[in-house]
Amino acid sequence: MTDAAAALQRGVQREFRRRLLDEQLPRIRRCLELLGDQRVWQRPSPHTNSAGNLVLHLCGNTTQWILAAFTDLPDRRTRDAEFAADGGRTAQQLAAMLDRVYHQACDTVDGVSIEQMLASRTVQGFAETGLSAILHVLEHSSGHAGQIYAWTKQVTGVDLAFYEL
Repeated sequence: MTDAAAALQRGVQREFRRRLLDEQLPRIRRCLELLGDQRVWQRPSPHTNSAGNLVLHLCGNTTQWILAAFTDLPDRRTRDAEFAADGGRTAQQLAAMLDRVYHQACDTVDGVSIEQMLASRTVQGFAETGLSAILHVLEHSSGHAGQIYAWTKQVTGVDLAFYEL
């Protein structure tokens, strides 16, 4: 492997971990705490998803696109159930579930070789490379995390102060 390829591999692994574990996870956890067990399942309107639905969706998507794509874990995702749920887990349980999936995903990506990043695979019916699957999870999780942040601000009126020093 060239030095450039090794640097790219390490950079992708480092940024994947930083974005999920150091940025999104603590912020989503804070939102779930602020929303509490009742409001975490509240939908902003009939055609939208609750923060609880979005956490289930993030767990399902990350499991499918990272854990099932790079390990021998079978893909048993039931995507519709992620959006149909209207309770059954507390805010703390949702946070623990996301924590577990994100840590497993980061550990998995830490072990992905440059060859695996370049190799083709099919995920959710799409032809992808390993790198595109990793990038998909980053952009997908970022978008839904933003929805959770915005909904939390609207419901609670709290300044989440993510960038205060």
